[in-house]
Amino acid sequence: MTNQSPSSDNRTADGRPLREPVWQYRGYEMRSSDFTTAMTHFYRGEIHRANMWRERLDATTNWAIVTTAAVISFALASPSNSHAALLINMVLILFFLWIEARRYRYFELFSYRVRLLETDLFAAMLVPPFQPSPDWAETLATSLLRPKFPITNLEAIGRRLRRNYLAILGVLLLVWSFKLYALPTHVVSFQEFAARATIGPIAGTTVIALVGVAGLFLIIIALATLTLNEATGEVLEAPRVFQGLGFERVRRPNPHERVYGTGVWQRPSAKRDEFMTMVITDKGAAVAERVMQDMNRGVTALHGEGMYTQQARTILLCALTETEIDDLKRAVSAVDPQGFVVALPASEIAGKGFAPLDED
Repeated sequence: MTNQSPSSDNRTADGRPLREPVWQYRGYEMRSSDFTTAMTHFYRGEIHRANMWRERLDATTNWAIVTTAAVISFALASPSNSHAALLINMVLILFFLWIEARRYRYFELFSYRVRLLETDLFAAMLVPPFQPSPDWAETLATSLLRPKFPITNLEAIGRRLRRNYLAILGVLLLVWSFKLYALPTHVVSFQEFAARATIGPIAGTTVIALVGVAGLFLIIIALATLTLNEATGEVLEAPRVFQGLGFERVRRPNPHERVYGTGVWQRPSAKRDEFMTMVITDKGAAVAERVMQDMNRGVTALHGEGMYTQQARTILLCALTETEIDDLKRAVSAVDPQGFVVALPASEIAGKGFAPLDED
């Protein structure tokens, strides 16, 4: 970084900047080489954090496999009524699944930032002219200021369930069924099979019914989450679960469909938070000029009247992202310290500087 102030040659005769202002802090400003270096170190840091959480995912799976192997060995070696240990281990495996799903969401948070840097910074550098997506920096900054999980807990559970835990639970279920059927001797009727499944005061038929309902519930979760593809930390194939079945889509198309096709259901992708702001001021022209000059955002003026003072007021409307609200407050305060700023969350903003109007 260099300790220098912006040159007057970079401004027009009326003081407007010819180029976008660089980052400044206590007299220091960032050059393009400084920015590239900072982004490279940030990328390495996010890669490290993603790898750390990936190792935690593997650790949880290892816990599940080791405990499953130990309980199966105990159950098959013991001639006593040890099948209950297999069911207890199933409950423990579900607890491991819950822990792993939570860790997977943290892994996806850091992988999401890594993918933003890869697709909109490094990949854009390889295709001249360098033109990253207009909102990638805002999206990345919002993720740093207010971190949010990019995938839901349901998607995380479903993905880890399909990848690892259905197989582990399936092995436990097979061993449990084999234990009831063949040890110590083969059963000759369902009544005898159910009698062996009895656990204390719980009848065997009730135990079998509960195991069946739990297994069916897990399979439904695994299938229902097949089309949730917000995960960015893995290479995902195009989902084809509902393709060719003739179902009508139940939601608006989104950019993911350009990659995965339009014959499947997709969840909307994560995006930056956007706001519609209102500025109520006596100095509408001066405030609007300051906002347009400092923030390069369009402003629309409405005329209003203060009901308490019976004086005319100007209401300025401006669409902003979350990281620009503080800049708006500073711009208004510099011109009119008595002004009011109201920020309203917007469900969607389309137009110049935001999502294209013709985006499907």
